[in-house]
Amino acid sequence: MDNYSTTSAPQGRGYGVSDRSSKISEADRWVSLHERGTPVSLEVIAWVALHLGRWLARLLLWPVIVYFVITTDAARRASYEFLKRARGRSVHLWHVFRHFYCFAATILDRVYLLRGEFERFRVTIHGRELLQRQIETGKGGILLGSHLGSFEVLRTLGVMKRGFPLKVLMDTAHNQNITRFFDALNPGIAGTVIAPNRPDTLIRVRESLDAACFVGMLGDRVFGADKTTQCQFLGAPATFPAGPIVLAAMMHCPMVLFFGLYRGGNRYEIYFEHFADEIILDREHRAEEIQSWMQRYVARLEHYARLAPYNWFNFYPFWDS
Repeated sequence: MDNYSTTSAPQGRGYGVSDRSSKISEADRWVSLHERGTPVSLEVIAWVALHLGRWLARLLLWPVIVYFVITTDAARRASYEFLKRARGRSVHLWHVFRHFYCFAATILDRVYLLRGEFERFRVTIHGRELLQRQIETGKGGILLGSHLGSFEVLRTLGVMKRGFPLKVLMDTAHNQNITRFFDALNPGIAGTVIAPNRPDTLIRVRESLDAACFVGMLGDRVFGADKTTQCQFLGAPATFPAGPIVLAAMMHCPMVLFFGLYRGGNRYEIYFEHFADEIILDREHRAEEIQSWMQRYVARLEHYARLAPYNWFNFYPFWDS
């Protein structure tokens, strides 16, 4: 999930939405993090997972987690800060280890999900009827998620089991090693990607929606030339992209929220929530309305972050100074 991105879109002036040029240092905090996984280490873990079993592969995650907790000061501090806000009480080192483990476990599970080994997992879906009703209209919609939990469990179930047609807006420039590795496991899934910030991005999104596809995007990280808006998240202001709301308004399509939570062991829960039948922005109050819509999204993100705090996979300073 660390690669999924929003796409930027034309944006009006006004209080509440900022030009990216003035907030580069804040918005690109996650982009400055260097990719740590090497192709060799990824291949070793995948070999163990596929030939020796999931239980042993999960056991071998622990030395990797210990190494990362010790050597990644910024990520460790970010984990402390988030868990303290989300849990509402003191945080100890073992909580941070659990946080890192949850992240590593979902990365490992991608290996099985991309290979179509769904029998390994118990997946509970809440709100499936929302998608079914939209499919029956013959038109697509935008699925707006976050780096909370696993998008891959939704993506592979939807595409490989043909539950619903799905495209994803995804930046592949960051974390190229892991992107190439997972793409090689399932080239068919890789073919569902729409790259953001390209001349034909909006055209491809429009074509996908017209073909009754859902277009998935994540709304909690700012990237590239995105416009931004500030929202209250877990008691403090944080910068979020304005792109998801602007894109939905341009496409005149419904928007559905989704959260794919890892619940331990082999259990996942996918939640779908109705967000908007259509987003219409008033020209004179565009910035304020974008901020209001994003704050609604952030409120639901906060709800699920408190429900499953160890599913938060933004290991960088998230809140504004």
